[in-house]
Amino acid sequence: MGIEIVGHIEKINGKELSYNDFAERYLAKSKPVVISDLTEDWRGREDWVTENGLPNLNFFATHFGKSKVQVADCDKREYTDQKRLEMSVLEFVEKWDKDSVKEDNGEDDDDGKSVLYLKDWHFVKEYPDYTAYRTPPLFSDDWLNIYLDHYQMHEDREKFQKYDQISCSDYRFVYMGGKGSWTPLHADVFRSYSWSANVCGRKRWLFLPPSQSHLVYDRYMKNCVYNIFEEVNETKFPGFKETTWLECIQELGDTIFVPSGWHHQVYNLEDTISINHNWLNAYNLSCVWELLWKDYKETEESIEDIRDIADDFEALCQRNLAANTGMNLNDFFIFMSRFALGNMVLQEALNPCSSAMAQNLVLNLLTIKEMMMKMISAGGVTAKDVCLDLRETLEDPQFIRFCSDLGRTYRIIHKEEDNKVLFPEEFLVKIMGFADQKMQICSPNDLVEMIDRFNTCSSNPLA
Repeated sequence: MGIEIVGHIEKINGKELSYNDFAERYLAKSKPVVISDLTEDWRGREDWVTENGLPNLNFFATHFGKSKVQVADCDKREYTDQKRLEMSVLEFVEKWDKDSVKEDNGEDDDDGKSVLYLKDWHFVKEYPDYTAYRTPPLFSDDWLNIYLDHYQMHEDREKFQKYDQISCSDYRFVYMGGKGSWTPLHADVFRSYSWSANVCGRKRWLFLPPSQSHLVYDRYMKNCVYNIFEEVNETKFPGFKETTWLECIQELGDTIFVPSGWHHQVYNLEDTISINHNWLNAYNLSCVWELLWKDYKETEESIEDIRDIADDFEALCQRNLAANTGMNLNDFFIFMSRFALGNMVLQEALNPCSSAMAQNLVLNLLTIKEMMMKMISAGGVTAKDVCLDLRETLEDPQFIRFCSDLGRTYRIIHKEEDNKVLFPEEFLVKIMGFADQKMQICSPNDLVEMIDRFNTCSSNPLA
């Protein structure tokens, strides 16, 4: 069964695209796009690539060889993904180099040979002093990674141990793979946005619009088609034959923006290195919430038979949700509460703001309020002790650093002068004044009320 390709992804020059245009044309409309000319000044384009345009495997072996990484075996399926192996970068490079030499010599050695693909390498976290690249301003309104630079997603260490799949340190990744390596059909974690830039090599992408996503799942919406180019079981996936796809070829230096909910399958047409980020902001926050709530209800249903005998059924639901989705309802609530506070701080501190920057901060707070209203309607946060103490938070040096990074990010996005922002004690007291008497945010309703008081009393009220 072949697939029907009905169009190609638009390609534009990044030097001719402002942030406001990008937000209006692609973020707000959830439209994928290929963007050129965003990576020319990256250090990785020099260090990681040989003169003939191939991955500089020797550089990786020499400078980063001891790093432990996850490597996908592209020829072996394990449950819903490719089988994962753990090895050092040096071991991966040696296997890749060995296979390349055999291929160059025309040796036929298919028995037991697998195409390997290094994925999800948290390079930025592991090597903070080596700046291989800088996130393009178009993609810098990245709530997820800014937050994870300062906080863990899971606060309760007794209940949530530091499993990689749960307490992810960040969502900035390096991918490396030879010609023929690939990634199965999927939609991104949290229904986040993603961007992917080729440091070297070329990729082929196949995209499915969100309006057709149900067609690649079984009747129960549990299992997704694994490989769109294999024979797909029409009995199990009866809607697959109705799908229509968009295609693009990503060249060296091109960056692809993948909107929330777009399923995609990707092939490396050459030996390739890419930078990949997952991210979220005000424009796709509703997609994140919808997935989180859907997964929560499915989690609750899956263990309903032990509700009456569980010591804390809700806590068990939250723990399972975090394990399966990467974030639970309580994590999302605390994340949104800190982010709202940070935006209030910037609204007050950055005076005067540019109109574009002010509008961005307003959009953030109004969107967070909207998500909290949805949580209230759904009965979202019900676990005990999910509270943010305002005085403790606002006086915490970690929160001050978080606000400073947030302010620096929006100045870069909107091309504001990069002045250092100070937060004097009397100013922090003013922010506390927007809270209620208990000086805590313990529910979505508390956060909605605080945002409303901020709008009424702030020197920079929401539009």
